[in-house]
This record gives sequence, C-alpha cells and structure tokens, in this order.
Amino acid sequence: MTIDEVRRARVAVAIVFCVHGAVTGSFATRVPWIQDHAGVSPGQLGLALAFPALGAAIAMPLAARISHRFGSRTALRGLLALWTLALILPSLAPNLLALCAALLVYGATAGMADVAMNALGVEVEHRMEKSIMSGLHGMWSVGALAGSSIGTVAAHLEINAQLHHLVMAVVLTVLGAIACQSVLNLHPTEDEVAPPRFALPPKSAYLIGAVGFCAVFAEGASLDWSAVYLEDVLTTSAGVAAAATTGFALTMAVARLVGDAVVDRFGAVPTVRVSGVVATLGGLLVVLAPHPVVAMAGFGLLGLGIAVVVPLAFAAAAKSGPNASQAIAGVATVTYASGLVAPSIIGGIAQASSLTLSFVVVTVLAVGLALFAPVLSPRPVTESA
Repeated sequence: MTIDEVRRARVAVAIVFCVHGAVTGSFATRVPWIQDHAGVSPGQLGLALAFPALGAAIAMPLAARISHRFGSRTALRGLLALWTLALILPSLAPNLLALCAALLVYGATAGMADVAMNALGVEVEHRMEKSIMSGLHGMWSVGALAGSSIGTVAAHLEINAQLHHLVMAVVLTVLGAIACQSVLNLHPTEDEVAPPRFALPPKSAYLIGAVGFCAVFAEGASLDWSAVYLEDVLTTSAGVAAAATTGFALTMAVARLVGDAVVDRFGAVPTVRVSGVVATLGGLLVVLAPHPVVAMAGFGLLGLGIAVVVPLAFAAAAKSGPNASQAIAGVATVTYASGLVAPSIIGGIAQASSLTLSFVVVTVLAVGLALFAPVLSPRPVTESA
C-alpha cells in the first residue's frame, strides 16, 4: 500500500469518527423531546439512559468476530450504517419499555462501530508510524459538536425529533458509506483463528482500561456536574455555570486535535504522566476554588488533562495482544462502564456529603493517571501482567 493510500485511509477514518460523534450529538439534544414523547418520569429516563452502555458492553466483543468474518472495510461499513440508522429508534418509542429496548440497540450498534473504527485507526497509525489517535478522537468531538448544534437549532424551531433524526440518520449513513470506501481493507490470514463470539477481556485490557476508567470518570463527572457545581457550591448564574461545561468540552476537543504532535514529541507515557498532573491541578482548583473563575479554570485544566488518555488507551490496547479489535473491545468495556457509573457516584456522594467531596474523588483519580501511566507503554503487555 502506498503512502497516498494510507493518507486517504486516515482522512476516511477521521470522517468516520466525525460521523459517529454526530450521531451522539444529535441524540443528546433531543432527549427532552424523547422523554415527553415516551411519557417517562426523570427517574425512568435515568433508568432508560443506562441501556446504551449496557448494550455497548454486551455487543462490543462481537465487533472483532464480524471484522474477521467480513473484512475490516465491509464490517465497518455495515456497523456504522447500523449505528447511524439506530438514531431513528429512540424518538419512535411510545413508552418506557420500548425506549429501553431502542436504547439497548442504539448502544449495541454504537459500541460495535466504535471498536471497528478504533481498530482501523490504530492500524493506520501503525502504518504512518506516528500518533493519530488523539486527532481521530478530536474529530469525534467535532462531530458531536456539529450534531448537537444542529439538534439545538431543530429543538429551538420545535421540529419533530422523529423527522430531525430521520433526516440526520439518512445524511450520516450516506456520509459514512462514502468514507468507508477509502478505509483500510484488512482480512485475516488463512491460519488466523476467528475470535470468539464472546470472551472476557484479557488481563492487559483491565490494566489499560483502569487508566481509561480514571479519565472517563473525570469526563463524565465534569460534563454532567460542572454547571451544577458552579450554581450550587459557588452560587453563580445559570449562564456562567453553563460556560464552565462549554469550556471543559472545548479544551478537551482542542487538546485532542493537537495531542498527536505532543505524543510524537514526548511519547505516550510521559504525555499521560503530565496529563495526570494537569488534571490533578485542575481538580484541586475546582475543590479549593474561592471564586467561580478559579473553578472554571479548574474544569478547563481537567479537560486539557484527560483529553488524550482514552485515545492512547485504545492505541495501547491494540498493541497488547494478537487481536487488536478484541483488546480494544475489552478496554472500551471497562472505560464505558466508568462513563455509566460516574454521574450516579458523583450524585450519591453529593447527596451523602457534598459536591465538593465528589470532586475530591475526581482529583484522586486524576492522580491515578500520573501514577499508572506506564501501563500505556507501547511494549506488548503479557497476559501475566
């Protein structure tokens, strides 16, 4: 394969990441409409929103077998189309049971497409011999921002979410199919054994996934609770509080887009060590903030510190065993579990004690990033690790 073909494959997989993110952004902005249409209470909605993570955790191990059976290009084309089309389902749900089922499918297709595209991203990174995973995840953030922006406009214009999601699903499915024509087309060797339909993650995935867990926990806590923190703890206005969440998301997106140059210059382990220190400093500023501006700076540093960790975790997973997709699925399962439990744990601690103590926990996990960064070493991790 020529360098030009590899470069085209990089652009193609970047578009795939963007499409994947756009689905998430499109869904998130219409959750209130979906809640009203299904007639569910806030508590029931919270239950239903656990099903995407459940579906992803169940289905992600299947992605490796699908890629082995059909080849990477065909597998990604099919899995991405299932994900974009699954956007239609939640807005059609007339009740809680149907909504839970729709979100289970939504999460399952999201997880399988996620594993397939990350595995291809890692392979492109290997062939280019330089870091690209942070930038790819940055493109996911760009897609999520684009999808949420369109969704915000649609909600403001009171456009029916069923129509909005149908149009977005069709457009994103077409864009995804076009992009998939240029991704790497990998096939297993004749003597390569097909991965199992389901298997527990390898031990290396738990170690690498623990680092991703710390980062995703901090991400989930900051996205869901930063505005609440500024309003309840520092008594700011709703507008200022919302700006904290926006600042956090923007620093993450920008850091991911420029993160590859940093990783190429300093290496994965030193980058994550410094990232952990930056995130820890951000957490301390949040916890000790005497003024809203200090807390906002803290949330910005948290976003900056955790931005590149998950992309590097996926890259390390791919190098930790003989089957990249299977290892990535294992790490993704562990990290996604963090995103599922983080908001509820933060809320539980806040209910029992204080929201400030909740972010003490986030700060401690940020310290963990610095301490356990060596598990992201590019050297293969053995199963005895």
